[in-house]
Amino acid sequence: MTAPEFNTAVVSMYKSLKPIAFKLTRDSEEANDLMQETLLKAIANQDKFTDGTNLKAWLYTIMKNTFITNYHRLVKRKTFIDTTDNLHFINSTTHVTDNAAGGKMAMDEISDAIRNLSYEYKTPFMMHFKGYKYFEIADILDIPIGTVKNRIHIARKELKSKLTSYQP
Repeated sequence: MTAPEFNTAVVSMYKSLKPIAFKLTRDSEEANDLMQETLLKAIANQDKFTDGTNLKAWLYTIMKNTFITNYHRLVKRKTFIDTTDNLHFINSTTHVTDNAAGGKMAMDEISDAIRNLSYEYKTPFMMHFKGYKYFEIADILDIPIGTVKNRIHIARKELKSKLTSYQP
């Protein structure tokens, strides 16, 4: 496929990929940005596309990976790091921390309970715990969103039954 043919084919996929971009971002401006970035990456990486394969699926993969990368970048950007010379925020006395020995034991027990969950429940639960949205988990694991919600619910229920000593 020549470069002009490829560019035309990529741009012609815009209308069919736009709803997917909106589904990922839930914002029309961000969807437009995601679409633009996806098409730019596709055109820049034309040499990596194999003729005869599904162009729409290839573009979808680029879009999904771009979205996930941008999401992780945004989460990382929101992390606060104290860069002041005297570490004023870190050494601030407005926050007092108690001895964390009991917390360590609790975390070990909770970690063991999570580790003992079956893989099909643990994976969506941990992804949700790390901040992924239901629709992101569904896309990454390639399962319906209802299944994701159900598995997270079951994981929570199992953890609640295993960790009865922490209930009020």
